[in-house]
Amino acid sequence: MMKLLSKFIFWISGWSLNANWPKGVKKAVLIAIPHTSNWDILYARAAFYLMDIPVRFTIKKEVMVGPLGWLLSGLGAIPIDRKRIPGGRKQTYTEAMTQMLIDTPELVVMVTPEGTRSAVKKWKTGFYHTALGANVPVVVGYLDYKKKEAGIGPVIYPNGEMDAQIEEMKAFGRTVTGKHPEKGII
Repeated sequence: MMKLLSKFIFWISGWSLNANWPKGVKKAVLIAIPHTSNWDILYARAAFYLMDIPVRFTIKKEVMVGPLGWLLSGLGAIPIDRKRIPGGRKQTYTEAMTQMLIDTPELVVMVTPEGTRSAVKKWKTGFYHTALGANVPVVVGYLDYKKKEAGIGPVIYPNGEMDAQIEEMKAFGRTVTGKHPEKGII
């Protein structure tokens, strides 16, 4: 049903798909760039349904209640319980996502590294630490509103050279146009 709806969304809006998911990758952190609009979730989610990639995203468990929780769950939300861990502190999102990727045979978790729909100089780095800790690649997903194209860009295997590798991802992101280009990648 969702794949059919996604085909309709792409057809009616004139979007195309560059579906080149890396062969053999069953676990990954997927970054969705550039994130400049609330419309991004519609096109990104539709694109991943069309590519048959079971993309999930994390959200606070407190939000996953009632009808909103059912809707978010249907769209791929994974509730994160920031429970207390040994030592008395709360588990971080990064720790929770890393453990989920380690424990689950097939999981693709989508993250927006900007952490906002506004232009930022510095990305949040939890996605990188998650991929490094779980020994999975970072796959760059993109939405190019100028071309009306959704697709997959570079695949980065974290090697500890975080700043250089994030700059490589940003460089790719600067080649695509978000819905609001002025909020794009700096």
